[in-house]
Parts: sequence; structure tokens; C-alpha cells
Amino acid sequence: MSAEQHDLVSRFPAGGVAGVEAPCPAPSGEALQLEGISHRFDTVTAADDINLNVEPEELLCLLGPSGCGKTTLLRFAAGLERPQAGRVRIGNTLMSDAGDSTWTPPEQRQVGLVFQDAVLFPHLSVLDNVGFGLPRMSAREREQRSRALLAQLGLAPFAESFPHVLSGGQQQRVALARALAPSPRIMLLDEPFSGLDARLRDRIRDDTLHLLKRNGTATLLVTHDPEEALFMADRIAVMRDGRIVQQGTPTDIYCNPQDPFVVRFFGDVNEVRGVVTGGQVATPLGPVDASHLADGTNAQVLIRPEALSVEKRSGPMDHSHSHVLMSRLLGGASFIHLCVHQGNDEFHMHAHMPGVFLPQRDEPIDIHLDPSQTFVFAA
Repeated sequence: MSAEQHDLVSRFPAGGVAGVEAPCPAPSGEALQLEGISHRFDTVTAADDINLNVEPEELLCLLGPSGCGKTTLLRFAAGLERPQAGRVRIGNTLMSDAGDSTWTPPEQRQVGLVFQDAVLFPHLSVLDNVGFGLPRMSAREREQRSRALLAQLGLAPFAESFPHVLSGGQQQRVALARALAPSPRIMLLDEPFSGLDARLRDRIRDDTLHLLKRNGTATLLVTHDPEEALFMADRIAVMRDGRIVQQGTPTDIYCNPQDPFVVRFFGDVNEVRGVVTGGQVATPLGPVDASHLADGTNAQVLIRPEALSVEKRSGPMDHSHSHVLMSRLLGGASFIHLCVHQGNDEFHMHAHMPGVFLPQRDEPIDIHLDPSQTFVFAA
């Protein structure tokens, strides 16, 4: 553990809270409010007039690529950084205001913080790590609280073990239990699953989500993984270059993206260009509705691979029509590379089909387009 990590652990109890040891009542209003937050690092804009709130018991996910400012916002909420402009409120309490120098230090904010690394005390048992942030409780109360959280995370058999004998996923669950032990007003999770392998990551996500919901804990989760955001979040705020591009429920963000960046960030897309004519754009897969754009507008059409339904076509081989370039099985789904024709032009497109569907190379196919997964924007 580095000196900096040791200092954070001591102030937050490893991502926990100092000075709060019994479950505290849910605050009225928002659990967390960021109001007009702006901040620059030299020429880089980390936050540009950000307004964001987390409701009690809500899990809000800040989603975006590396360097977009999402971790900086989490650090402002935790009190690890001071924004150059704006205010931070936790519950009804003003924690910082750049306008009048109001400032509450991190250890007094009643927040839980979990990092990408578990950051456990190697010389303390799992039980003592979880109880670290509860010094004012009696020994019996501290042990009961710690064991109850470990049991909820399936770690009860490891209570007397030391961190070095645990797997990475188990260590991360211990860090989560320690952060939750003092019943913080809000949990702040900074890419907590990114260091885990894929199968373990799925299980730890599920355990974490159930524990947070069972405890009714308001949570701000930072991630660059769109699948994680869809799985974990009640609401998602998509960030790019220090700004929030779109906020909404996972269903709304995925099914009604308001920006091409949002569509692309959630996965592979097929892209074609065209001009709006009669409220439509002509594509190799047929006309697509573009009635929200004026005729004559240059448009980009973004088509998700799952929007393409592929069927084998009977008859002789004919390369003047669409055919298969390659098929790959991805487990529960099949990924198909297609050659799609439009007049004399050929387009390389991808289709995502459920189950095992692996047409052979050069096999002729028919393609049907789902307009609900097709999005048109001005180019």
C-alpha cells in the first residue's frame, strides 16, 4: 500500500467514512447534488458547467471514455479535489462552494469510496478491515455489523483470514463491505470492477448491485464500460470532454440516443451516408425515416448490428446480391460479416444474430432492418 493510499484509507476507511458508525437516516431531497461544476487542468476541460444529482437509493452511473472528466467529478463529490466553480451538496448540507470558500474536508462528508484497487490493510483480518471505520462502536456491535455485511457478500467463512489469501474479487467485496459499514450518505465507486477478469467481474457486479439495493444506498458509479452501466444503473449520464451529452434511464439512453457519440459508445455500428429526400434517406437496406430532418440535409445513418436480421436465401449463387463474408460464434450469439449491395456499390456490414446461426462464406442472404435500432443524425 502506498503512502497516498494509506492516507486515503485512514481518512475514508478504505473507501469508507470517518465519524459515522450507525445507520444514518436517508436525507431528504437529493443524496448528492453537483451544481454548475467547472474545472480545467491547464488546457484540458475536466468539467464544463456540470449539473448532476443522485436521488436517495438511486444508482447513477457516470459513463464515458478515459479522460472525459467522470473521475474528476467523483473526486469533487468526495472532497479529494476542489472545483474551480460550482457547489457540492450531500443531502441538504452544502459541502463546498467555490464562490465563497465553503469547504468540508473529505472525512466529514459521510461518503463511502471504493477504488479500482481494493486497498486493504494487509496486517488486519478481513473482519477487522470491515470494522476499521467503526471505532466508536463497542467491540460487540462492531463485530456484529462487520459479520452481517460479510455474510451478505458471501464472505463469512473468510472473516478471520488476511487479505493476501483472498482472490481479487474477494478483496474488492471486502473493500465494499468496509465502505458500507458506517452507513454512508452516498457511495462513490471509481471503476471498482475493471481490474477483475470477465466472469468474476459479472459475479461481483451482481453481488454489489444486490447489496447496494438491499441497503438502500445512494450510489455514484464511474465506469467506461457501457455493459456495466446498463447492468448496474437506474440512470446513466454519458460524458464526453467534460460535458454531459445525455442523461436518462438505461433503456432511454440505449433506445433513444440524442447524439451519434452515444450510439457509437454502446458498441459497433454500421454507418452509411445519404441525403434526406422526401423525409427519408436511401440506404443499402432500404429507405430509412428521417422526417425530423429537412430535405436536402446530409445525414449519417447509424445501424446497430442487432438491427439486421439475416436469412439464408435459396437459389443459385449470385454475387450481385448480398452475401456472407464471414461468420463467428460469440457464445450466445453469432456475429456475421456481410457484403451488402446498393447498385454498383458494396458495403461491408455486421449483423448480430441470437443463438447459433453461421451461414457459410459467399452464401446468399436476405437482410431485414429493424428501424428501432436505426438512428439518423445530420452529418
